[in-house]
Amino acid sequence: MYPSTGTVFKILLSARFCAAIWSIISDCDETFNYWEPSHFLIFGSGFKTWEYDVKYSLRSYSFISFFTFPVYLYEFFLKPNKVLLFYFVRCILAFSSAFCEVCLYKGVCWEFGVHVGRLMLIFLLFSPAMFISSTAFLPSSFSMHMTSVSFGLWYQRKYKGAILATACSALFSWPFAAVIGIPIALDMLFLKKKVVSFISWSAISVLVFVPMQIVIDAQFYNKFTFTQLNLIFYNIFSSHGPTLYGTEPWYFYIINCFLNFNIVFLAACFAPLGLLLVKLFVPCKSRDEGYLSVYLTILSFALWFGIFIAQPHKEERFLFPIYPLICLVGAIGLDTFQKLWFRFIVRSGTHYLKHTFYLWVPAVTVFILLGLSRIFALSRGYHAPIDTYMELSGIHADNAVNAPPGQTINVCVGKEWHRFPNSFFLPSDQWQLHFIKSEFKGQLPDKFEKDANGKPKPSAFVNDGNLEEPSRYVDPHICHFLVDLDNGVDSELEPNYSAHSDDWLIVKSVPFLNAAKSNRILRAFYIPFLWNSNEFGSYNLLASKKKFQSKAHSFSYRKKNG
Repeated sequence: MYPSTGTVFKILLSARFCAAIWSIISDCDETFNYWEPSHFLIFGSGFKTWEYDVKYSLRSYSFISFFTFPVYLYEFFLKPNKVLLFYFVRCILAFSSAFCEVCLYKGVCWEFGVHVGRLMLIFLLFSPAMFISSTAFLPSSFSMHMTSVSFGLWYQRKYKGAILATACSALFSWPFAAVIGIPIALDMLFLKKKVVSFISWSAISVLVFVPMQIVIDAQFYNKFTFTQLNLIFYNIFSSHGPTLYGTEPWYFYIINCFLNFNIVFLAACFAPLGLLLVKLFVPCKSRDEGYLSVYLTILSFALWFGIFIAQPHKEERFLFPIYPLICLVGAIGLDTFQKLWFRFIVRSGTHYLKHTFYLWVPAVTVFILLGLSRIFALSRGYHAPIDTYMELSGIHADNAVNAPPGQTINVCVGKEWHRFPNSFFLPSDQWQLHFIKSEFKGQLPDKFEKDANGKPKPSAFVNDGNLEEPSRYVDPHICHFLVDLDNGVDSELEPNYSAHSDDWLIVKSVPFLNAAKSNRILRAFYIPFLWNSNEFGSYNLLASKKKFQSKAHSFSYRKKNG
């Protein structure tokens, strides 16, 4: 069976739309480095990290401007609920991901055969990693989209497009993604001898993307700067670099890949050895000289994985750009295992696919079940912050808070600051988020402020050392609403506000998985009937009784129907 590209696009788009609706925001960098600046571009308010301060200029406005422009038009003409703008961006990312994955699928079928393409398609569809990353608003996610395009075009021998896609990934999105394009460069320079073409199109790519980015960033930073170069210098040559934000053991990515890819990751690790054994022991026709060396594809996967596993600071999003390649190399690994099984176990027959059906179907079934189990676990266990903040739109729509014009409605957050989805969940400019002091001692994001020309003003109190900035905090007494996690832990700076019934009324309460007190296996995978044996806290939206004495009955009603 060979699904057509049109059918594959529909299937992938359906899966990516599911991710757009149900996936969580797993990284506060996504919120404060991309969603919040986008909110500022559209509404003139939002939060920013120190990387956006003119003093450091580490983040480019060109990336968020690309996605913000259609959202701005949508908001300008239709004035929808702000939450719909959030999901509109996610749907754009879903469409982009599906389109790019179709390009990869077509190229893989062309280069490695229908069976490998078919396996890869299944892995793309049901991988928790793709579910998480495909609609994340991050440069590493967009680089993942471009990886699919560049390799898909490369396999189809469309070298010019492959170079442009790689350059777009590195120059427009994330500079470190250039490493993934090394095998394409090796193929063009040393195998195909297309030196002039490589240099010409590389130069064209630089002339297309770099000036555009510099011009856009100059409008916001009020100076000429190349943010991609600034980011490289900070991560490689600064005195502290990213290690300031924590380090992880060398096996962090191995565990992460096993959770997100399970047996596919094992198959990907087996692929290099499997290919060698097939070459040594399986009699078959040699690949035509026109085909690419499969080891070039594995090289990209190995280079990226090796470089980032060696870095002390590790985050899941750093692996996003090679997620499609893990699916591809995993498919190649399973395919080689089938060939070896046919050679040493079956030993007779017309074609290895006819006699190893019972091998790959159970393997794929196990992958799908584990993948769906992981996806359900993430969505059911950690979706509470989005559900809780969505309640604010309902309160606003029902006019449950009748604040006079000009008076702000203060929504506060303490220890849960890092799970704030973004300002698109605040119903209007009248609703503002504030931070209250907690046990966290690092630097919290600052608010965007505009100068006379509507451009971002430099922050008065900002640093690149992750040092606490007391100016970020407000007194809890000004808060109309408070979002807090009731996990049974209480301290002086992080009291259990939900238990202070004299001061706070619970408006909405959503279960939130307490990973620290739950079984490692049961919290990682959703297993029916056993899932509820995990420990859960309550993710609560609280209303100040002092601020809403006359509204207590309406909030109480919401609690009963929450």
